[in-house]
Amino acid sequence: MYRVGIIGPESTGKSSLAQYLAKRYKGTYVPEYARTYVEQKGTTEVTWDELCDIARYQIKELERLSGEAGPTFFDTELIVTKVWFDYAFGHVPEWLNENIHRYPMDVYLLTYPDVPWIPDPARSNGSDEIRMELFHRYEAEIQALDIPYYIITHA
Repeated sequence: MYRVGIIGPESTGKSSLAQYLAKRYKGTYVPEYARTYVEQKGTTEVTWDELCDIARYQIKELERLSGEAGPTFFDTELIVTKVWFDYAFGHVPEWLNENIHRYPMDVYLLTYPDVPWIPDPARSNGSDEIRMELFHRYEAEIQALDIPYYIITHA
């Protein structure tokens, strides 16, 4: 299995890119679970326990797909959740860090926030300043893991 993590700030084309690549390379597309979660909840505000539920679901998906053949394209994954824990609550559960190392991606595609933010009921961070801060946090996490990555721009 070849795992491709597609991460980046909100409204930067991650879902479209993940779907396109899965179709193009006849791979598996794994949708962003946090979007489904907040859409069902009806608000972008999540508690610590709810973010834990989101992370545990992502881990189950990684476990479930570990035997898949061919490329798998993850529309966000555990690094995004880790950054959100830190951003929203100031700390990260150790079990999340352990699972990031247990289920590493083979490569990351990091989407750059060079397109306008599009308002969306499942999104809450449209300022250019926050989007850039999150971009740099994601990049730092990838670099700390020493996993290859490519920055995807829309230019």
